[in-house]
Amino acid sequence: MKQGMIWLLLLAAAVQTNAQTFEQRIQHFVDSVYNKNPEAVGFLLHVEAPDKHISWDYAVGYANRTTKQKLSANQPVLIASNTKPYVAATILKLMEAGELDINQPIHSLLKTHTDSLLRSAGYQTESITVKHLMSHTSGIRDYVDEDYFAFENAHKKHTWTRNEQIQRAVKAGPPLKAAGDTFRYADINYILLTEIIEQKTKQPYYRAMRSLLDYKQLHLNNTWFAKFEKAPASAKPQAHQYWDEFGWDTYDLDPSWDLYGGGGMIATVSDMAKFFQYLFNGKVIHNQNILALMTTDVPPNLQINYCLGIRKVTYANQKGYNHGGGLGTDVIYIPALNATIAVAALETSHRPVALEISKGVVRELGRK
Repeated sequence: MKQGMIWLLLLAAAVQTNAQTFEQRIQHFVDSVYNKNPEAVGFLLHVEAPDKHISWDYAVGYANRTTKQKLSANQPVLIASNTKPYVAATILKLMEAGELDINQPIHSLLKTHTDSLLRSAGYQTESITVKHLMSHTSGIRDYVDEDYFAFENAHKKHTWTRNEQIQRAVKAGPPLKAAGDTFRYADINYILLTEIIEQKTKQPYYRAMRSLLDYKQLHLNNTWFAKFEKAPASAKPQAHQYWDEFGWDTYDLDPSWDLYGGGGMIATVSDMAKFFQYLFNGKVIHNQNILALMTTDVPPNLQINYCLGIRKVTYANQKGYNHGGGLGTDVIYIPALNATIAVAALETSHRPVALEISKGVVRELGRK
């Protein structure tokens, strides 16, 4: 009798679960994750799965930890290194237009002053290609290190320039290795790429990116660069993001510390997801051979999963194209599901928890 009652209860629970919509199940899941991790401050989520007729976002927690202002799903955040796929896509748009080739050496593409700085530090810029920058295989040392964070911590309102950051990289030491011989993830590669974008387009990189990627055509109405572009009139207030290791609230920092292509963009999780969805469905880069370069191993003999502004990863047994950001953001496109999930944790160290939310969504989409 007791076993029969337990079976009936389990059956009732199963029926109730099946009766819930996808959105209800994910909302319950995200709420439960947040309740176990309130120090995350808040989580943002967007799921874009057109084949399953899903375009849905959700938020839980606070947009401001101090005032306890409730977080809204359409509040934008700094996406940090999730900026890199946009920069890489812009370079490939220039390639698609015949303006450059990613196998070109950077020697003739950079400003003369920048090229001279790199060469003075021992970098053979005639051997370093655009592709090396895009894949973090240039061998160039980064300007971001412990001292950089210590300086930023002591001078939160310091206005960094791209040249200042390049000079810092040059002073960091000799080349790591020859170009193509090592992988070292470094923001320096992407701030050099935005300089190349400016040299080729004769306009500021953020303006060139907006034009070449055609935010307007893609309806990316809540995507812009911090400091250099005004927030759209329709945009919600930017959520506060926290890095408790340093005691940071992003509202207290000058955005220039992470602005020139290694990071710098502000977007909603909805816009982040839609950009990836459009990108991998050929609506940004139309030439399929050029788009395929973005997810091709570089080079095959290096045991890494970073390609050209994109990582190849596996979430919940599904292969996907991904990038993460140091301020708690992450986005992944799953080809087998034709779906994109974008997430953000408002406290940086909780990004791994946000990834678990993303993986949970992938599992649920696989069952739907």
